[in-house]
Amino acid sequence: MFIDTSGWLCLYHKDEREHREAVELYQNARAHLTTNYVLAEFVPLAHKRGFPRAQNIKFTERVLDSAEIEIVWIDETLHRQAVVLMRERADKTYSLCDAASFVVMRQRGISESLTTDKHFRQEGFVRLLEK
Repeated sequence: MFIDTSGWLCLYHKDEREHREAVELYQNARAHLTTNYVLAEFVPLAHKRGFPRAQNIKFTERVLDSAEIEIVWIDETLHRQAVVLMRERADKTYSLCDAASFVVMRQRGISESLTTDKHFRQEGFVRLLEK
């Protein structure tokens, strides 16, 4: 299962509407995959939602240190592939983080994403957290 920024937020904060569902899906997943771009988005998103910055950073550090979470580090090649995908999908409003996630998911043969982001469904992936 790929974990997107909104999926991390749902796991992180118990008051998120999808928190319980996210925790159950996370616990039942065989594998957990994310990217450094997703983690880079998490801290400002959580901060924007009013969560304390120090706790947001601490959560990110726990993800980084977890042996059960594989983090794909976006390098120049993956970054360029994501830019190409954004250009090919000019009618969509995908972020660079979204596009990089889609490239990684396709490369790894992953179809399910722990996310509330509609872009994953638009790109043909299963969005596990439907609002």
